[in-house]
Amino acid sequence: MIKVGDTLPATTLMEYSEVEGEGCSIGPNAVDIAKATAGKTIALFALPGAFTPTCSAKHVPGYVERAADFKAAGVDEIWCVSVNDAFVMGAWARAQKTGTKVRMLADGSGEFAKATGLTLDLTGRGMGVRSNRYSALVKDGKVATLNVEAPGKFEVSDANTLLAQARG
Repeated sequence: MIKVGDTLPATTLMEYSEVEGEGCSIGPNAVDIAKATAGKTIALFALPGAFTPTCSAKHVPGYVERAADFKAAGVDEIWCVSVNDAFVMGAWARAQKTGTKVRMLADGSGEFAKATGLTLDLTGRGMGVRSNRYSALVKDGKVATLNVEAPGKFEVSDANTLLAQARG
């Protein structure tokens, strides 16, 4: 399992864009983890699935609501990572009104989750292997803090906990 001091896995996530931007076309775009984290402070949180109850009602909204506070604490970007495809993450971004506050990143095949060692086997519930619920403060690609939830819990990966760590 990834730990404080480790570098994030050199994998690629996907992000759905509805409008063309600098270097980004409409539709799914690759996000190279190493390049996207270089020289930045990222508030990363991962969760089991888009549109699921705790994720939609508590996890994502907390980060959207506290986005300005994260910026004030020196965080460059907030990332939400889930084992879903980019189209689902794009639809969820619209539903959650994340706008430019939270980047909704798809780990479609679970490669990032597997590489971090933070997977959650939900095959018994018909969801396959997903990401565990956690948050991390990432500085220049390295994990500075890591808050991993116990199965079925939502106690340490919330926005307020990570924000307090970002404020140091």
